[in-house]
Amino acid sequence: MQKEEFTGLCGEFAFLKNHELTRAILPIVESHLAKHNQEKLPVVWIETNDSGDNNISFMNTTYPYLGRVFTDMIDLLYSNTFMAAQGREALGILDQVAETYKGKFTLVVEGAIPKRENGLYNIIARTENRLITALEAVSWLGQRAEYVVAAGTCASFGGPSAARPNITGSVGVREVLDREVINVSGCPVNPDWFVGTLAHLLMYGRPELDNLGRPTLFYGFTVHRHCQRRSYFDNNDFAQKLGDIECMFSLGCMGPRTRADCPYRQWINYVSWPVKANTPCIGCTNEDFPDGSMPFFTPMPEKEKTGGSGREKIKPTEGCKE
Repeated sequence: MQKEEFTGLCGEFAFLKNHELTRAILPIVESHLAKHNQEKLPVVWIETNDSGDNNISFMNTTYPYLGRVFTDMIDLLYSNTFMAAQGREALGILDQVAETYKGKFTLVVEGAIPKRENGLYNIIARTENRLITALEAVSWLGQRAEYVVAAGTCASFGGPSAARPNITGSVGVREVLDREVINVSGCPVNPDWFVGTLAHLLMYGRPELDNLGRPTLFYGFTVHRHCQRRSYFDNNDFAQKLGDIECMFSLGCMGPRTRADCPYRQWINYVSWPVKANTPCIGCTNEDFPDGSMPFFTPMPEKEKTGGSGREKIKPTEGCKE
C-alpha cells in the first residue's frame, strides 16, 4: 500500500467500515513485512509519572486484540508494565536492548517526567547502589532511539501530572530530550491513534506532524468540525443543562479548540465518545490540558475569569470552521 493510501485509511476509514482501523491496519502491515522482508517494529516502552490509563486504553484495542499487535506488528523488547521479567533481569534486558538496537528502536514513553530534585519523584528501578529515575532513563534511551513517541497527554505535554501546583516539576518528554518527539496526546490516548502511529513508523517512517508534534493523521481537524451536534452550533441552539440534545458549547465544551477525530473515531470499541454520552469535550489532547480547560463545564470566556490557566488566550469560537 502506498503512503497516500494509508493516510487516507487513517483519516477516512472511520467513516466507512465500522471504524475498525486496527483490523484494517494489521493485514497491511503483515503484507508490507513479507514483501520487504522486514522485521517488526522494535519498541522499548517506559512508563513514568502517570495513571496507567494509556496502556489500559492500548490493551482495549480490538479487531484484532492486543495479542495480534504484539505478535504481528511490534517487537516489544522492554516494558516495565507488560514484561514478566523483574529486578536485575529486567535491567539487564534493557541494557542489552539499548546497545543491540541502538539507533533502530522506537522509544515509547507513557507519563510525564518529574525534573524536581533531579527526578527523584519517579523511580523506575532500584539497584544495590543507586536509584534510576525516569528522567535518567528517558534521557539515556532517548539518545539511542530512532524515534521517540510520547503516548498520552502527560508524556506529550505534562498533562494532569504537570497541572498546578505541579510539585514534582513534571514536564512532557519534549522538555527532557533535545530531539523530535512524536506526541500522540489524549487522556488517555485512543488505541487507534497509537497503533496507527506505530504502523506508520514501521512502514513509512516519520508521519506528518502538526506544530505540536502530533500526527496530522489523527489531529488534523478540531473535534468541532465533525461533531454530531455541529448543526445546533451553527444555528446558535445551545444546551441549557447536561443531558440536553443541543450543542454543549454553552456548557464548557472545548471542541472548537481541540484537535482530535473523536466524533467519528469514537471510543470503547468504537461505540461512543464524550459528546455522544452527553458530556462536553474537555480538551484532553490539548497542550494546556487540564489547566486550560478548567473549570470544567464552564463556557470558555468565563474559564479565564474563574480559574483557567490563561496560558493561551483565545476567542471563544476560534477554529470553529476547521
